[in-house]
Amino acid sequence: MKKLKKSEMLSRGQVEHVRAERNLLAEVASHCIVKLYYSFQDADYLYLIMEYLPGGDMMTLLIREETLTETVARFYIAQSVMAIESIHKHNYIHRDIKPDNLLLDKNGHMKLSDFGLCKPLDCSNLSSINENEVLDDENLHETMDIDESFPESKNGRRWKSPLEQLQHWQINRRKLAFSTVGTPDYIAPEVLLKKGYGMECDWWSLGAIMYEMLVGYPPFYSDDPVTTCRKIVHWKNHLKFPVEARLTPEAKDLISRFLCDVENRLGRADQIKAHPWFKDIAWDKLYEVEAAFKPEVNGELDTQNFMKYDEVDPPATGRTGSGPMRKMLLTPKDLSFVGYTYKNFEAVKGLHQSSDLNRSASLNRSSIDSSQSDSALDYSTRYSCSDMEAQVLAASEDVMSE
Repeated sequence: MKKLKKSEMLSRGQVEHVRAERNLLAEVASHCIVKLYYSFQDADYLYLIMEYLPGGDMMTLLIREETLTETVARFYIAQSVMAIESIHKHNYIHRDIKPDNLLLDKNGHMKLSDFGLCKPLDCSNLSSINENEVLDDENLHETMDIDESFPESKNGRRWKSPLEQLQHWQINRRKLAFSTVGTPDYIAPEVLLKKGYGMECDWWSLGAIMYEMLVGYPPFYSDDPVTTCRKIVHWKNHLKFPVEARLTPEAKDLISRFLCDVENRLGRADQIKAHPWFKDIAWDKLYEVEAAFKPEVNGELDTQNFMKYDEVDPPATGRTGSGPMRKMLLTPKDLSFVGYTYKNFEAVKGLHQSSDLNRSASLNRSSIDSSQSDSALDYSTRYSCSDMEAQVLAASEDVMSE
């Protein structure tokens, strides 16, 4: 369940982003996209009830594995292409493609999520970025790339090696995962420059992810986000392929055709699918074959494949109103979210049927077990993921009916 505070969405100017996320999830029916069951609201919050994918996300996988082989990377980049294509066909631009938003189901197949830009980059300090400025090593003002302790080179400093950059990125990636600011590492230059942008910006982001999969860190990473943004804007000076990564010529070419000017960038899914790097991909069977990575999942409620976050207790506040009287006390805040409520009847029906089947199967197993042992657990203590989702849906129906 995704929970969004109305007052925060209003103060951040994200009402349209929230509405776009709900509309996209309701409109796009694709096995590449996380499925939406319900959206509803109460006095203070918006809620999205979506399918749970226990395989974790690409960010966690990359932190654990550091780099992927080209075979594994090819599989997930191909599935990402299909996911991005599915939203582009409906005239949506994601604008926030990053490993955190690429989720894995229990079989290791990837689905795209998070269409609301709810964790935006703070661009208040980026006004000084200019694509025409002269940018060299001296005015980058970053610490990550420079090792001051190394014997002096011609300018008295040494650039960190790819291995050192990888280690630095791994440490900071975990911090960024808990940050409320976000990271600019995957944002296209035209988005940073606010020049106007199209669907091509999503393909830039995918190119940055592909680079990270194969090299171990994003192509323009710095410990200072403003410097990262400057590197992205001046990508021609900073896009380099470490020899140690041993990328194939086809992989380098595809990345270079993602991370380039809009005019030269691959901008259509059919162009991307035709690239030589994907020559062994059977696009129409991609979600039917065994996934390149099979996550360890011990039950439908398993969360081991996600990073652990500290639980934060929300402030104790009572509901500001509900029931019949609540409907009569509409405020400007409420009017901003009129029409947000949604129910995916087909998906919910399938979920309830799945829950009934699980309940029947578990009941049969319980009867067999109890005939063999007096210590068998009662079925009423057994819950599957579908049971829990059904309970959440039932609770959401109560809120929607108020």
